[in-house]
Amino acid sequence: MNDAESPTRTGAQVIHAYLKTLDASPGVYRMLDAQSQVLYVGKARNLRARVGNYVRPTGHSPRIARMIRETASMMFLTTATETEALLLEQNLIKQLKPKYNVLLRDDKSFPNILVAKDHDFPRIGKHRGAKKQKGAYYGPFASAGAVNRTLNTLQKAFLLRTCTDSDYETRTRPCLLYQIKRCSAPCVGKISREDYSALVRDAERFLRGKSTEMQAALAAQMEQAAAEMQFERAAALRDRIRALSSVQTAQGINPQGVAEADIIALHTEGGQACVQVFFIRANQNWGNRDYYPRVTGEEDAAEVMQAFVAQFYDQREPPRQLLLSHGVDDADLLGRALAEKAGRKVEITVPQRGEKADLVGGALRNARESLARKMSETATQGKLFKGVAEAFDLGEVPQRIEVYDNSHIQGTNAVGAMIVAGPEGFEKGQYRKFNIKGDDLTPGDDFGMMKEVLTRRFKRLLKEDPDRRSGQWPGLLLIDGGAGQVSAVRQIMEELGVGDVPMVGVAKGPDRDHGKEEFHRTGKPVMALRHNDPVLYFIQRLRDEAHRFAIGTHRAKRAKAVGATPLDDIPGVGAARKRALLAHFGSAKAVGRAALADLKVVDGISEAMAETIHGHFHEKG
Repeated sequence: MNDAESPTRTGAQVIHAYLKTLDASPGVYRMLDAQSQVLYVGKARNLRARVGNYVRPTGHSPRIARMIRETASMMFLTTATETEALLLEQNLIKQLKPKYNVLLRDDKSFPNILVAKDHDFPRIGKHRGAKKQKGAYYGPFASAGAVNRTLNTLQKAFLLRTCTDSDYETRTRPCLLYQIKRCSAPCVGKISREDYSALVRDAERFLRGKSTEMQAALAAQMEQAAAEMQFERAAALRDRIRALSSVQTAQGINPQGVAEADIIALHTEGGQACVQVFFIRANQNWGNRDYYPRVTGEEDAAEVMQAFVAQFYDQREPPRQLLLSHGVDDADLLGRALAEKAGRKVEITVPQRGEKADLVGGALRNARESLARKMSETATQGKLFKGVAEAFDLGEVPQRIEVYDNSHIQGTNAVGAMIVAGPEGFEKGQYRKFNIKGDDLTPGDDFGMMKEVLTRRFKRLLKEDPDRRSGQWPGLLLIDGGAGQVSAVRQIMEELGVGDVPMVGVAKGPDRDHGKEEFHRTGKPVMALRHNDPVLYFIQRLRDEAHRFAIGTHRAKRAKAVGATPLDDIPGVGAARKRALLAHFGSAKAVGRAALADLKVVDGISEAMAETIHGHFHEKG
C-alpha cells in the first residue's frame, strides 16, 4: 500500500496518486476509508485502466461518487489472469463484506442425499458438508424439507434402510419402519443381499431422473404379478408406483428438456432485491430458495446478477447450465471461472423462448412475489421498531436489538445466549452463545452469569469497533428480569464504559402471566403496555426466541457432557479411537485399568498410542 497520502485526505486525488505505481496487470483492488475500513473490492483486467476510471470528474453513479469521496487509501493484488482476479475478488468480498459491494448475506450449505457404499446393505440419508464418506451423492436440494420429502418417497418406493450402522448391527427384530412398509429389514435377514442391491440400483436410477422408465417397468411387473395371482406382490408394486407419482406431483416443475441446471431470477423494487434459485437435477425440481442480497438500489440488474452468481458459487459446485433472468457483464469470464472451479464446461444463458424461458419466467414470478412479502414484513417490522422507541422513550429508533438470557440446571452446564433482531427480522447469523467459564460463580448465580456474558460481549465489541461504525452495536438491550437485574446490568455496563447503551428489563409481572409483563428502566418507574399492544407481542416474541435459543444451547451442552469420558483428555484419542476403545473394553474405567499389552491389540491403537493411553491413567502424580 502506498502511504504517501495523508490519512485525512480522501477522494479522486488520493486515487490518482496510485496510478503512477500501477501497470496493465490483471488483479484485485481494495478501496479503504480514513479508518482503514474496506469500502469496495473490485477486479480488473487492467488495473491501471480500471483505477483510472475513478479519477474522471463525471460519469459516476451517486453510489460510486460517494465511494470515491470516502476513499482515503487503496490496496492492490496482482494475479496471473483475469479469471484468478474474479475468484479472488469474490473471496475477499465474502470475507470483508465491503460497504459498497453487492453482498450475498445468506451462505448456508445445501443438503444432499447420500447412498452410502461402505456397507453390504447401503443406507440412504441426508448429508450436509464435505463429501468424505464413500458413496453416491445426489443434490443439492434447496432445503432439508425437500430432502426429507424425497427420502420419504424413497422409503415408500424402495424400502431402503435409513438407520445408522450401529443401530443396524444391534437389531434382533424388525423396527417399526418394517411394520409400516418403509424398510425391507435387511438387519434381520428379511431380504437377500442381491434383492436389496436391486432396490438400491432402482433408487439411484430414480435419483438420476429415470423415474418414467422405472414406473413403466414396475407397471409391467405389477400386471405380471396380478396375472400370476401374486396379489400381495402386485399390491406392493402398486404402492411403489403411487409413491413415485406422488413425488413428481409434489415437485410441480419437472422439465423434459433440462436435465441439470440452476434457474436464477432477479427482481428489484424499492431499493431492494430478491433472487430466486430453482435447482433442477435429473429433470426434476429439487426445490427452490430465495435470497435478498444487500444492495443500495442504485446498481443495475447486470451488476447485481453477476455479483450474486459469483458469490453464490464461491464455495459451491456449479451445475452444467445456469439459466438467468438477466444477462451479466463479462459472461464469458464468469463462465470460465465457474468451469475452472467445476472442472468441466458451465454454460450461462438468458433464454428467450421455449421451455427454458418458461422456467425462468416462473422463477421470476416467485422472486417478485417473495420480494413483495419481504417488503411487507419489513414495513411491519419497521413500525414495531418505531413503536419500541416510542414506548421506552428512546432517543432514536434502534436498528439492532439484542436480547440476553441464561440457562442452567442448578448451576450446571450454564450457558448465556444472545439473539439479535433488526429491521428485517431475526438475524440468526448474529446469534451468540457463551459457555459460562467463571469458576468462582455460585451455582445458579444469574447475576454473575449475566455479568460474565455482557463483559465478554462488550469487551470484544470495544476492541473490534470502538468508534461504533460497524452496525454491531445494539440500539437497545432487553434483559430477562426485573429491577434488580436491570440495576446489576447497568452497573456492569458503566464499569465497561458503555453505560449509554439503552436497556430494558422484562419481568413477568405479579401473576407471572404471559401478557402482564412489566418493564424496568434505570431511574424510571416500572411500566406496562396495553394488553393488545403490538409492541407487547413483539417484545414477547423476542424474549421467547432468546429463551428458545438459550434452552437449545444448554441442552446441546448437557448432551455433550453426558457423552464425555476421561478418554477425551488424552492427546491423539479422537472419536474413532474412542469408539474402538469403548467397544473393546466396555467402559472408560476399564480402559484406565487395562494393561499395556491389552491396549496394543485394539484396532487403530498403535504401540506408541497404547503407551500414551496407559501413561495417562498410570503415571499421574
